[in-house]
Amino acid sequence: MTDLPALMADLERHLGDPDDPAGPMPFSRILDLDEREEYPHEFVDLLASWGLYDWIVPAENGGKAVDVQDGFNLYRLVARRDPTSATAMVLTSLSYMPVWIAGTPEQRQHFADVIRGGGKLAWGLSERRHGSDILANDTTARRTGGGWLLDGEKWTIGNATVADVVMVFARTSERGGPGGYSVFAVEKAGIPADQLEHLPDEPLHGLRGLDMSGVRLRNCFVPDSALVGRAGQGLETALKSSQLARVAIASIAMSCVDTALRTTLDFAVRRTIFGGPVFEVPYSQRQLVESFADLLVTDALTTGAVRSLQLSPDQASIWSSVVKYFVPTFLEETLGRLTTVLGARYYLRSHPRHGIFQKVLRDFAISNFADGNTVVNLKNIALQLEKLLANATVQDPEAVAGAVARTGPLFDPSHPMEPYRPAEQQLFSRGIDDPVLALRSAVDELRWSAGAATGRDAAQLAAAADAAGAMAGELDRIAEEHRKLLSDQGKDAASSAELYDLAKQYTTVSAAAAVVHLHLNGGHCMDPALRSPAVLLVCLERLLKRFHPTRRITGPQEIAEVAAALSSAHGEGRLFSFRAFPVNR
Repeated sequence: MTDLPALMADLERHLGDPDDPAGPMPFSRILDLDEREEYPHEFVDLLASWGLYDWIVPAENGGKAVDVQDGFNLYRLVARRDPTSATAMVLTSLSYMPVWIAGTPEQRQHFADVIRGGGKLAWGLSERRHGSDILANDTTARRTGGGWLLDGEKWTIGNATVADVVMVFARTSERGGPGGYSVFAVEKAGIPADQLEHLPDEPLHGLRGLDMSGVRLRNCFVPDSALVGRAGQGLETALKSSQLARVAIASIAMSCVDTALRTTLDFAVRRTIFGGPVFEVPYSQRQLVESFADLLVTDALTTGAVRSLQLSPDQASIWSSVVKYFVPTFLEETLGRLTTVLGARYYLRSHPRHGIFQKVLRDFAISNFADGNTVVNLKNIALQLEKLLANATVQDPEAVAGAVARTGPLFDPSHPMEPYRPAEQQLFSRGIDDPVLALRSAVDELRWSAGAATGRDAAQLAAAADAAGAMAGELDRIAEEHRKLLSDQGKDAASSAELYDLAKQYTTVSAAAAVVHLHLNGGHCMDPALRSPAVLLVCLERLLKRFHPTRRITGPQEIAEVAAALSSAHGEGRLFSFRAFPVNR
């Protein structure tokens, strides 16, 4: 197993102090490239020279990608400095997924060598007219002697122009439909200019230096060897590829908020107002503590989600959509709270620390719509909600016992896993979501822990058990409302706004389950300061308030304890995560 903290410390040393203008990857240079909307070639090369691409290439093909959680956390370090550079590299990773899932051994090795040699990949999925409706795509591939002719346009494709290879999703059957699409690896070298044209780069609100362009294909010939998987397998391959993408994009959202919180803390501990630091003003301190707790909630949720890709690939469809919806929408509110604490400096651009806050605020938006927007992911949850709720509320003893047994390893980062095999991921969870199914058992375990504890710990654990029990109780209400919705609206319920609202609420319960399971199963891997029941209680309060906005279950003691943990992580240079990952301040 990888010594991940040591590995992350080595990457941080390679990247240097972000506040040092003479360093390898400083905020000042990052902001300069962003202002000029230039692709961060120098930073991508810097990261490649360290070997970051190795963590997206399978071990059997010369890389180091065995556990998905390693690459996920390494990219958090990159994205906290520059989401643009992180996104540029993640795009190559995600564009390799169709080959990893459905390609031949020769294709997997060939494109792994391209990546490890510094080549860039792009995933040509979306089209100007159809957006997320990929089964309406117009790009076609027609058989011809020795290969295929591709015609069509792929638009708003990350890395499309700078990439050496574009994976193209194309219709191979006139009727289209689920079995009518395929994936082709289009290697640009040697393709005539009249067959492949680059579309103009689109100016972006955030990630200003990212290559977001496209390609136009006109009778573009590719050999038979360019077909990835079987003809007609394209939709399955694309959907499985999106499951990792939806989890991976959360790392960028979390990193944007990590940098925003760190920047705000730099201000809050130095700025004096009303006779003391802003950080000591009770209202401001609570805002910062709640922002920290929000990051910890998403850290817990993504810990289970990333590991589920290996441990529970049959549940990847529900996990990936829960993360993709919940993390960006939850943390978007966090960013808004931090702008309030930072105040007027939020509007200043001359200092790199304030400029970087504005940059991550803009860059964060990519996490809301890339690799399936909010509606797409809520729809996926909504379609599976009936069976998920039935299993979670019926609580069949045998099913619960199995869920409990599988949930422990999900939230124990040290538990060994078999190497990642993305082809094993399934497109439907069949009503099984282990952490949610095991939530009531976890509540019982919290109550037992409260009975075995003493003093303040006992009281905080008991309060946490009550809060977690209340979250589990929300499942019964959601299930009842779901039954009534189906009864009242029949088939129309499937597209109703009410169903999507229930799907949103389910994701909040899922996040609460993750927080509780990580506390119970992953404590030995945590920063010691974050093992406290006070941290658990503050995190659960953040989620319970989404159902009951005025409900308060923490007091000054819990806020002070979590504030101390936050101050320690900030002062000593650690990522705002349950695990004590070192960072350059």
